[in-house]
Amino acid sequence: MVRRRLPRPSELRPLLRPAPITLDPTERRLARAASISDLRAIARRRTPRAVFDYADGSADSEITLRRAREAYRRIEFRPTVLTDVSSVDTSREVLGGRCALPFALAPVGFLRMMHTEGERASAAVAQAAGIPVSLSTMGTTTIEDVAAAAPTGRKWFQLYLWRDREPAKDLVARAAASGFDTLMLTVDTPVGGARLRDVRNGLAIPPALTLRTFLDGAMHPNWWFDLLTTEPLTFASLTTTGGTPAEMINRVFDPALTMADVEWLRGIWPGKLVVKGVQGVEDARRVVEAGADGVLLSNHGGRQLDRAPVPLELVQPVSEAVGDRAEVLVDTGIMHGGDVVAALALGARAAVVGRAYVYGLMAGGRRGVAKAVDILAAEVVRTLQLLGVTSVDSLRPHHVRLRG
Repeated sequence: MVRRRLPRPSELRPLLRPAPITLDPTERRLARAASISDLRAIARRRTPRAVFDYADGSADSEITLRRAREAYRRIEFRPTVLTDVSSVDTSREVLGGRCALPFALAPVGFLRMMHTEGERASAAVAQAAGIPVSLSTMGTTTIEDVAAAAPTGRKWFQLYLWRDREPAKDLVARAAASGFDTLMLTVDTPVGGARLRDVRNGLAIPPALTLRTFLDGAMHPNWWFDLLTTEPLTFASLTTTGGTPAEMINRVFDPALTMADVEWLRGIWPGKLVVKGVQGVEDARRVVEAGADGVLLSNHGGRQLDRAPVPLELVQPVSEAVGDRAEVLVDTGIMHGGDVVAALALGARAAVVGRAYVYGLMAGGRRGVAKAVDILAAEVVRTLQLLGVTSVDSLRPHHVRLRG
């Protein structure tokens, strides 16, 4: 029999603790986010559909992106127990500099379309977190303004090559003069991928006030207010603008890139050179022989060739192929700090995170980016502790298995 009684007031008092009232709506939204998926849900509510779909979507049937995320779901960790993990070291050397966390923020175009704070927000957060930030050629903030937003942080510049090489040469010189230490040549965009969400949504750059966007804007007045009352949304590094993202890629960028262009950049760039968009072992060997210091295994977030190789599955064979001649980085599909740990265990020097922090940007500007980085950092630490590993430099392939 259960004997019941009336609780004493002294017993109720510790239980009656109302949560503190948060007046700031951004802080209130972000406080409820416990994962990157939570930030994605907030971002979806906060931004117009066309803007959210641009960040969230990929090419054609979006098979590539689903496969990339599924690969991380197939990871099985192999923990060691009875190890003192009261303190873990998440720092490591990446491309000539020490990073406090084993990931960088990826180059993403049109960031001020996601939130008016855009690239300045990601640069400032990355500097505070001690990790690199990458600025896209299709960024909406100038090289110099990003440098001013993160004067002591590590900055990488992602480069598309024009049909006319002179503008690219000028950007390279400006990046070097502004303290960017790494140049990231993207080689997987000979033409723009078929990003069907953008086509169906009628996305144009800059956004146009059509009847459809006007009606959508009525549901997202804060986003439109920020767009219309801040500096105009333009490409900071492009003189040719207008149209869909794919149309701009096809109009401006060079489909005739060869290994000679890697060698040319190696000759004019004084810092580290990374080739982004490598999707095979033999191509990795070739770019390293041409002078690349790093290889970024990437299928452009699934936004170019659908059914492309899964970057995570390439990490171990590429790492074995290039050895200590170059560093291997990986992107696409990373939504959890455990994903970062898995990639490092397989041989990556660092992960490059894109959508995860963009969801944070859309959810809450700079504070949202900081929330995303904090979530990933906490997940990295917790995963290492549960694995029984005290340092990211101690991760090895035997710590993980890719299940079939």
